[in-house]
Amino acid sequence: MSYKAQITRLNPTCILFILDQSGSMGEPFGGQTGIQGSKAQQLATAINGLLYDLVLECVKRPEEGPRNYCQVGLIGYGSRSVNVGSAFVGSLAGQYLVWVRDLANNPARIEDRFQKVDDGAGGLVDFSIKFPIWVDPVAENGTPMEEALHKAYTILEPWVRSHPHSYPPLVIHITDGEPNPNTDPSKPAGDLRKLATDDGNVLVFNLHLSSQSSSPILYPESDTGLPDQYAKQLFQMSSVLPTTMQLFQMAGGNTMKQLAGKFGCRIGSQSRGFVFNANSDSMFKSLSLFLMYLFYST
Repeated sequence: MSYKAQITRLNPTCILFILDQSGSMGEPFGGQTGIQGSKAQQLATAINGLLYDLVLECVKRPEEGPRNYCQVGLIGYGSRSVNVGSAFVGSLAGQYLVWVRDLANNPARIEDRFQKVDDGAGGLVDFSIKFPIWVDPVAENGTPMEEALHKAYTILEPWVRSHPHSYPPLVIHITDGEPNPNTDPSKPAGDLRKLATDDGNVLVFNLHLSSQSSSPILYPESDTGLPDQYAKQLFQMSSVLPTTMQLFQMAGGNTMKQLAGKFGCRIGSQSRGFVFNANSDSMFKSLSLFLMYLFYST
């Protein structure tokens, strides 16, 4: 399979996020007492920032606004009174897939936030920015991971049938824990990876958020060294990174491997789209890598 189809308005792609919103997401990242906010709050910030970056990547002429190069989905599980549902808030609440232009036009709200920027003299200053919100931090109830992955399958199975020539969907599953007892998320994850357009199979990436102070494990080639059966299960649920992802060259001459090296990780021929024990920094960097790959490799 090639993973080389060009992403266009006639042949768009799809990015589906599956977010763990269970009770344990209300805890801080392991070993990072200096990081403000819970895992749920950091995750919501990361996803909202990534969605905004995605909107900007789809703008080619400012007067046009974003082009519909992709559909975007948010599934949340463990939250509120339902086990699995749409994670969008505001006017998009209840929807599972939306076009990127609808995403741009319908944030739930715009918040004033501050980010640190270089002051040109070796220091950092706070800079006010407008930050659109599409998902809120949630941390409630259990971890129905199997049900959430099955829901993703029911969304993407008709999508690939309707877009047979498109770059295949990218599924990014983010969790901090083990699934509910007596459930097996590996089955629906396998079903997802079998879905395919004529350009390649659906890519399933798993990002495990840290609950302890151990160092992150990024894009491993085997499950050797992973600490328990749940980590090994997430590894097996993850797709091998396509050769195009391993080797693609970005503007400025960086390849994915070089860029990953700058982020402190190595990509090998059998590396999987799996990050274990991610802290807030490696979570943000991993999500940025996925987005850069998608829009600079096709």
